[in-house]
Formats: sequence, structure tokens, C-alpha cells
Amino acid sequence: MKTFEKFEIKDLILKNRIVMPPMCMYSSDNSGFVKDFHKIHYATRALGGAGLIILEATAVIANGRISNRDLGIWDDGHVEGLKSVVDRIHEFDSKAGIQLAHAGRKSDSGDDYIVAPSPIAHSDRYEVPVELESSDIKDLVGKFKEGSRRALAAGFDAIEIHAAHGYLIHQFLSPITNKRVDQYGGSLENRTRFLKEILGAIKEVWPKEKPIFVRFSATDYKEGGIDENEILAIINEVKEYFDVAHISTGGLLDVPMKVFPGYQLSYAESIKSKCGIPTVAVGLIENFNQIEEALSNNRADLVALGRQLLRDPYTPLRMAYEQDMDVEFPIQYERAFR
Repeated sequence: MKTFEKFEIKDLILKNRIVMPPMCMYSSDNSGFVKDFHKIHYATRALGGAGLIILEATAVIANGRISNRDLGIWDDGHVEGLKSVVDRIHEFDSKAGIQLAHAGRKSDSGDDYIVAPSPIAHSDRYEVPVELESSDIKDLVGKFKEGSRRALAAGFDAIEIHAAHGYLIHQFLSPITNKRVDQYGGSLENRTRFLKEILGAIKEVWPKEKPIFVRFSATDYKEGGIDENEILAIINEVKEYFDVAHISTGGLLDVPMKVFPGYQLSYAESIKSKCGIPTVAVGLIENFNQIEEALSNNRADLVALGRQLLRDPYTPLRMAYEQDMDVEFPIQYERAFR
């Protein structure tokens, strides 16, 4: 069955096609350091059988946090704690990724200096951000590069760049939030420049044999923003810089979204087919049949289970047992699966 087949991209070999996607845990403190919760939380999902576990959005700079309880990777001191999480994930035969992020205008970190491509507030609840100068943009590119260097030192098998959900890179990509008239605004080439510069800088420190994922929002659910045709053009513009597209939707604006099991799968399918790049599908996917259908029909290469893995960290083991799959169960739990 496809769900439990290995997946290989560059030197990354996953034991199955089930991914734990990044989900904010808001369980650090203002320092951004790993806590005991993170070690237990992620190790449990590794013990539960997920092939790849991607840590939550981890800030490359303090004022780029989504909240003041997010994990950080802006200081060398963060590496030791992150490495302890990676080591626990590896101990249970899963692979570890980390999502590098900057919240931009959606930062609720408590910092007075919030930035964005253009001075447009996300909503009345947020401050109007400062429009980034070109020199500041170059500095942020460097922050992503340094975050990638630290991720490598921590032993991560893959990194994911957060270009979705209305955060800073997404704000550059969408015409709704990017009103710039310089080389970072206007045309598709200009709006993707920030992301391309980030990915180019990362590749200077990230080994070529280790994959880079990028998470995209495939639609803004608003006329004048990113839609299915636009996201195809964006990914075709930048796909030479990364290896796997992780496909979500929304987050740029507070607009209604019709959600149902697999509601984002068609976007992953379209991008995989039309852009010729491996994709991760995500979006209220909960059961084995949904996963197997998506993979067997070549609609995605990997499937991410978010809320389901929060409810049941052992979902992959349970699915393997129910499907009578010959997989390696943790020796401590074998009596429950034989």
C-alpha cells in the first residue's frame, strides 16, 4: 500500500508517506528556547510512526515571531535545545524537519517594531507595520540563511520555508499585501524576488543533498490575490530553488473558507501535475482511505496529518495494524500489534 511505501528525495529517505506538519504550540517563552513539552510532544509522534515530523514555525528573528511563546532559531544558543528534539525523533526512526518563519505584519510577539512589504495592517487587532527598506530585506535574507545554518548544526534532515498563511513571505507574494513599486513589488518576478533570495542564500549553507521544502498558500480566497493560476506561476518561477512544495491555503486575510476533509488536496494535485514538483497534501485528512486515495492516484507524494496527530499520536501505527501491514512496530508495543 502506497501509504507505507518509502519516499526518497535527495538523501532523505522516509519510512512512509505520513508527515506531521508544522503546528504552532505556543509553548516556549520570550526566549524562544525548547522546553520539555517540545521534547515529549515531537518524540511521541516519532514513536507513533510518522515518517517525517516538521517542527512548528520557528522564528529567524525575535520580532518575526507569531507570538512571544514561539520557538526561535535566531541565536546560536537555540541549537542545543533543537538538537535534543531532533535526537529524540531520530531515536524512534523518524526524520526531522523544521519550518523557518517570519510573521511579518501578523506578528503578535509584543515587539513594537513589526515589519511588512507594505504598511497595511492585517486587521484592527494588529498594528500598522513598518514598510521594509531594501537594506532591511537583505538583512532578513541573511536571518533565514543563519537560521538554516543553525538548523544544520541541530541535525535536521530537511528545512521548510514558511511562505504561506499570510506571513511575511506570503505578504510579498500576494498583490493584496504587496504594494511596493521597487524591485520587490509589482510583477510576478519582483514579488517572488524575496523568496528567491532567501532560497538562494540558504543553498549557500544548506547541503545540496538535503531537501528544502516550501509551504505555500495556493489561494487567498479573495479576488485580486493569489488564485490557482497565480500559484502555478509563482511555483514555476521559483521551483529550481527548492525540492518539495507543501500546499495549504488562506491566512492572508480573515475571510470565510469552506473546509472539509481534503479541501486543499486539489491544489496539491494541480501543482504536482502542472509544475512537475513533489507535493505534500494537507487539510483535515484523517483516515487511511483518504491518504491511500491521494497517494495511489498520484495526487500528492506525501500526506500531512495535523489535527489527527494531535488527537492520536499513534495514528500511523494504528493504521498499519488495521491494514495488516508488515511494518516494524516499536518493540515495547509489539504485543499490542501482533
